[in-house]
Amino acid sequence: MSILITGGAGYIGSHVARQLGERQEKIVILDNLSTGFRSAVLHGELIVGDTGDRELVARVLREHDIDTVMHFAAHTIVPESVSDPLKYYGNNTCSTRNLLQCSQQAGVQHFVFSSTAAVYGIPEGGIAAEDSPTQPINPYGTSKLMSEWMLRDLAAASTLRHVVLRYFNVAGSDPGGRIGQSTLKATLLTKVACEAAVGKRAHISIFGTDYDTPDGTGVRDYIHVEDLAAAHVKALDYLRAGGAPVTLNCGYGHGYSVRELIATVDRLNGTPLKTLEEPRRAGDPPTLIARAQRVREVLGWIPRHDDLDTIVRSQLAWERRLLETPELQKN
Repeated sequence: MSILITGGAGYIGSHVARQLGERQEKIVILDNLSTGFRSAVLHGELIVGDTGDRELVARVLREHDIDTVMHFAAHTIVPESVSDPLKYYGNNTCSTRNLLQCSQQAGVQHFVFSSTAAVYGIPEGGIAAEDSPTQPINPYGTSKLMSEWMLRDLAAASTLRHVVLRYFNVAGSDPGGRIGQSTLKATLLTKVACEAAVGKRAHISIFGTDYDTPDGTGVRDYIHVEDLAAAHVKALDYLRAGGAPVTLNCGYGHGYSVRELIATVDRLNGTPLKTLEEPRRAGDPPTLIARAQRVREVLGWIPRHDDLDTIVRSQLAWERRLLETPELQKN
């Protein structure tokens, strides 16, 4: 039996695929390469295609004897979702429905879904537990929540069992320096700051300096991509052992402000970044931190990179590698 990883040539999916490949799992990657890269596929077979292509997805599931799907393929930029909501509902929600229908017809048993803390919107006190109200404030969060609902309802009506992982702010890169976030025009703060540090950007913008936070800038729970990938591997083991459907936060349970993260990049890079203070972006909550005990209890997950310096160092190392090896950003 094999594992299908949609979006497995992208940032998070490629790290999960690498960890699964390192333990000799049989994996197939489906990616349209809109934001993913061939160079990020270190294990398994890459099939270039879209999760919205029902005929292709059905054939891949059948021909490769897939019993587990890990679904990462999605658009993820919050401001873009506000300006172009139908793009997000089309790809994140409608294509997920297509994948779920094909999975049901193919008899897939296990499904691990890449969700987001954006489903919580602005939680009380800025801290979100799995049972906090889901009140997304942008179409990105809504598109993911709708997919969670579809997965929940399908599981109730079939034998499919699933784990939903709600990510907080993913950051960092493979400690071995083999893969990382190569997305062009990326918006994740840690990557943007490290791009500025190596000279790929003239400055970094701070969107919002008047939030009700200690220094006025947004506070986020940054989780190293390597730890997040390990949670997916743990989720697979949990489902194989007969685990019941569950939704889990993936974060460290504490946060850093935008200014704190920039200060860390400044210190580790040795040169201060040029910053521009700009108005708040639509759809951004002031504070978003995980209540993250359940993922440890249910999956036995133990984070190994819970350190802002470690996160930033790995991101800086990857940005320097991209400067030296620009072909990593070509397909």
